[in-house]
Amino acid sequence: MSTSPEPPVARSLFVLSIFYGGMVCIAGVLANKQIALGPLAVEAGILAFLLLVVTSSTIAELHGRDTANALVRLGFIPLIGSILLMLLVHALPDSMHDRPDDLAHIQAVLGQSPRVMVAGIIAYGTSQTLNVMIFSRLKRETGRLLWLRAGIASILSQIVDTLLFITIAFYGLFPIGTLLLGQMIAKVALSAVMVPPLIYLFVAIGRRLDSRS
Repeated sequence: MSTSPEPPVARSLFVLSIFYGGMVCIAGVLANKQIALGPLAVEAGILAFLLLVVTSSTIAELHGRDTANALVRLGFIPLIGSILLMLLVHALPDSMHDRPDDLAHIQAVLGQSPRVMVAGIIAYGTSQTLNVMIFSRLKRETGRLLWLRAGIASILSQIVDTLLFITIAFYGLFPIGTLLLGQMIAKVALSAVMVPPLIYLFVAIGRRLDSRS
């Protein structure tokens, strides 16, 4: 009995999914550094997370909410896989060639606390799902103003991301009110500045890729 061939995967979906998986893995590593962007102080992982927001919104725009939600769920695979590999490498014995100072820094990056890892997983799944939901809802109601839909979805999802991550990771260890406020202000500002132009760029790239299929 013959079966019909599987429909080809859209080129934009293929490329953007690979990019998304890479950003999921690197975000946790970048988060180990605090960076100064003018008057703003923010953990560097936000740059990768904003690219995740832009990518999931782009896929929702080009391929629909269900596909974007599937991408977010599949993102748990590289996220958890990268965490497990970091834990494995942290536990393996080091070679005799590593300098003690370098090794201490590397081990500090690889050996994140379980609370931080759990916080990252929960914050990722919740905020990315919320981003897709808000973006898709605004698209259904307005169908226009791509930059505004992406910006609003990013700002709201980043606020939730910050609340979840900092509360789960650090509550009870030290007062978190100032850290929460500072991170929210920084992430809202970055979302407002970065997301609108990037969403147009990513959608244009996606459409260009699909036009060549």
